[in-house]
Amino acid sequence: MTSDVEAMKPSSVSEESRSDDELRLLERDYRSLHDKAQNLITERVSLESDINKLKKRTARLDEEIRMLKSPPLIIGHVQDVLNDESAIVRSSNGTVFQVAVNQRLGISRLKPGTRVALNQDTLAVTDVLHEAWDPLVSGAELIEAPNIEYSHIGGLDEQIEKLREAIELPLERPDLFRKVGIEPPKGVLLVGPPGCGKTMIAKAVASQTNATFIRMVGSELAQKYIGEGGRMVRELFSLARDKAPAIIFLDEIDAIGAKRLDAATSGDREVQRTLMQLLAELDGFDALESVKIIAATNRPDILDDALLRPGRFDRIVEIPMPDESARKSILSIHVGRMATTRISMPRIVEATNGFTGADLKATCVEAGMAAIRDKRSKVRQADFTQAIQIVAKKRDSGPGSNSSEALYV
Repeated sequence: MTSDVEAMKPSSVSEESRSDDELRLLERDYRSLHDKAQNLITERVSLESDINKLKKRTARLDEEIRMLKSPPLIIGHVQDVLNDESAIVRSSNGTVFQVAVNQRLGISRLKPGTRVALNQDTLAVTDVLHEAWDPLVSGAELIEAPNIEYSHIGGLDEQIEKLREAIELPLERPDLFRKVGIEPPKGVLLVGPPGCGKTMIAKAVASQTNATFIRMVGSELAQKYIGEGGRMVRELFSLARDKAPAIIFLDEIDAIGAKRLDAATSGDREVQRTLMQLLAELDGFDALESVKIIAATNRPDILDDALLRPGRFDRIVEIPMPDESARKSILSIHVGRMATTRISMPRIVEATNGFTGADLKATCVEAGMAAIRDKRSKVRQADFTQAIQIVAKKRDSGPGSNSSEALYV
């Protein structure tokens, strides 16, 4: 009997070990299947996310296709709002209509003069558009200010002070003018021969003030078609008011500001219309408030009297030909940046009599080029002597030589 029990023990042990092996195999298979299931779930979530993204992209493309297939809209302007459902508009071709208004827009957004989009078929107001400016006008805003300071301008301390009093002070401290009880100057006219620093002073103002700086050349306002020049002037001042505080710089204003005569051509008459619009903007019913104007010309003798009277350009700042002290100041600024040997500044100042600021800068550049040509790292006195002769020869023999003094009165 005992032998039978002992014979049965090995078989039971073997069965238990076999069941343990099967259990381990089952656990391994379970873990493997569980990992596969988790991977499949992760893949399913990722695929569902991709499907949602594709559905959204498809919806956007369908919307773009629908918009591209939709009829074009007509641009118009609101003339009057009758009630919450209708308004009077003027279309782009000049015809006036009474039309329906989309209730989603909000009647408070529609005011006389508002620019709107009209349905091509029903002419109903479908959207409110922002005010648009001519590309020449919108591109005139200076985004990056030039790296020019007042200290970079020599010999014009008095003129810079007058300009800052008339332009910067009203923008920075308007309370001072209210306390005294006077209106600040509206604008400054810079006059003087070419190359004496008119545009450079304007660049320094753009660099040193926090106001929006808008620059435009007078010739850009002279347009071919009737009314285009006046429209650009209106948009120029409208942009300045929206960006206030702002400074408008009109260079070469004589291009549109010449004296009004009996015009012989339609082009002359259109230039005169542009001038009259400019006069109205400078001293019209609409207050400029935080908008200041700087204009520059080398022909003040041909400007219209209405442009020069007080109330438009309250200050006329003359930028003269540099005298001896001014030439010394200008040369000191340019020579101070150069690597030079020992030079005689009084001799250079004396030899450059009659030179403008632009001529003095050209002299320093020519002297530096002479040193570079000889493969030297420093400029010598002889280089300046040679440069003065070169610049003087160009002034005497070049086109329009000695014309700046003759033209400027």
